[in-house]
Amino acid sequence: MVYFYMQQEKVLQGRRVSADDIAFVKRLIEENPGWSRTRLSKEICLQWDWCRANGGFKDMACRSLLRKLEELGEIRLPETQLKNPNKYRNHFIQPVFHSKEAIESPIKELYPLELRLVEGGYELKLFKYLISEYHYLGWSGTVGENLKYLIFDNCQRELACMMFGAAAWKVLPRDQYIGWSHEIRKGNLPYIANNNRFLILPWVKVLHLASHILGKISRCINAHWQEKYNHPIYLLETFVEHGRFLGTCYKASNWIYVGDTKGRGKLDIKNEYALAIKSIFVYPLHRQFREKLCLLER
Repeated sequence: MVYFYMQQEKVLQGRRVSADDIAFVKRLIEENPGWSRTRLSKEICLQWDWCRANGGFKDMACRSLLRKLEELGEIRLPETQLKNPNKYRNHFIQPVFHSKEAIESPIKELYPLELRLVEGGYELKLFKYLISEYHYLGWSGTVGENLKYLIFDNCQRELACMMFGAAAWKVLPRDQYIGWSHEIRKGNLPYIANNNRFLILPWVKVLHLASHILGKISRCINAHWQEKYNHPIYLLETFVEHGRFLGTCYKASNWIYVGDTKGRGKLDIKNEYALAIKSIFVYPLHRQFREKLCLLER
């Protein structure tokens, strides 16, 4: 475990955390030993007035902040029910019946495609199961603002899944491409969405389908985001793992390659953990995206 004792403020999950904040969290844990991590995060959000644009608590972001503080040796969190919840996430997702009929028609025979926003019920169960079963990263849940899509053909057959979530906190090539400062980035990061899952179902073999879906979503996602979260997004980003994918569909859809990651994790302070190198692609949703993202005040 990495220990780093904070002498001054540190920025975690886009929030400044002072020594007084850490002392408050420690006291809250000590005075409420029976509280779960969820109960703890909700109380902290309440006390800090840490809310999303729609008024809801940022409790998932708060839980991530608490985990990072624990990794840094600043606090000790209550035990979780599962010692390694990531290991079992996919295991507990209930199987959902779905057709595996081969789909190999020319794309024009599948028109019109339907992009269906996934909110809950059967479609959410289906979405989670398809991602957990067929995407190489599996289903790891969602943190913060996100949109999930199921894509259907004109016969209501499932073709693909796509999910967008919070942007990466700090990515040098992307940040240089935008041209914003460190201070502005902290405030304006919610105006970027990260395409963190894209799955064409394995029995769907349709030329140009992936790039067509990307183009279709890029034309509507800003409206969907504003409707759900009451603020726009100006840029999309994604990370394509070297050696596994070429990023062909993103290139064909006019996404812009801006550089590669360094292969380091979020808390890899000493550069000890080698991760897969990924290509970084971005897609502007507004002609003046740089001006919008570099505004200091909203």
